[in-house]
Amino acid sequence: MTTYNFNELGKAVLKAEAESVVALIDRLGDEFQRACELMLACEGRIVVIGMGKSGHIGGKIAATLASTGSPAFFVHPGEASHGDLGMITAKDVVLALSNSGETGEILTILPLIKRLAVPLISLTGNPESMLATSADVNIDVSVTNEACPLNLAPTSSTTATLAMGDALAIALLEVKGFTAEDFALSHPGGSLGRRLLLHVEQIMHTGDAIPAIQQDALLGQALLEITQKSLGMTAIIDDQNTIIGIFTDGDLRRTLDQGLDMHNTPIKDIMTVKCKVARQDMLAAEALQIMDEYKINALLVENDQHKLVGALNMHDLLRAGVV
Repeated sequence: MTTYNFNELGKAVLKAEAESVVALIDRLGDEFQRACELMLACEGRIVVIGMGKSGHIGGKIAATLASTGSPAFFVHPGEASHGDLGMITAKDVVLALSNSGETGEILTILPLIKRLAVPLISLTGNPESMLATSADVNIDVSVTNEACPLNLAPTSSTTATLAMGDALAIALLEVKGFTAEDFALSHPGGSLGRRLLLHVEQIMHTGDAIPAIQQDALLGQALLEITQKSLGMTAIIDDQNTIIGIFTDGDLRRTLDQGLDMHNTPIKDIMTVKCKVARQDMLAAEALQIMDEYKINALLVENDQHKLVGALNMHDLLRAGVV
């Protein structure tokens, strides 16, 4: 049985496709600028069209645009000739994908797109093609060779087109000032949505479940509160419910090593002051970032008046799917 070096074959494909993408960098200029301006000014939707493999890439580009603040959808050019062209309105922008620039199904509907007088942006591998010369803006996504050894299967060309689509989408995202919370609104499901939409106040322990003792309490009372509330720490507060410190199970272990008297040691003498806290309106993902940065497993939560309103630990974030 012949043994093939599949690793080398795979590396050759990746190298060819990477070189095709890198080659696009030096081509960005006035055409890319104009395409972005047309898409930014679009009052309707960005309508992406493409056949075959270009159609699959077009579907992904449309999805990326839509999820990053530029409303878009994909229309199959073959179906467009049979009624779906009605999905395109005078306020839209059309983004047409064709490596050859001579795809029959797209050329068939070109006169109708022109009649609608909507801006037409093309991504083609042939700047002299019918589609490229008919478009208001053509972006050159040509490649020297496909990664396929027969130079037939769309590989490098589809990768280059996909990368250019990403470049368009992310350039628009940055100019629009699209935020992580905006992104979350279009991704409410799954762990991504939970990370970007869930706030601390939605998962924190409140009321009697908050571990807290007064500043004149003793070490033994702190131990009892930590044990009963099972969050691995307790807040130390003043009469106005303001956080003045924290005492954790880690602090407890260090205290026991020192041989301090549990029944007579004031907690204010051994607590950690100026502890890290979370705000109740903070994203849960931000609370996780604080825990990661300072290597801690729990946080007290305060409101705008710096009063204790809650507590949470790493287990709460795990249960909520934030981690």
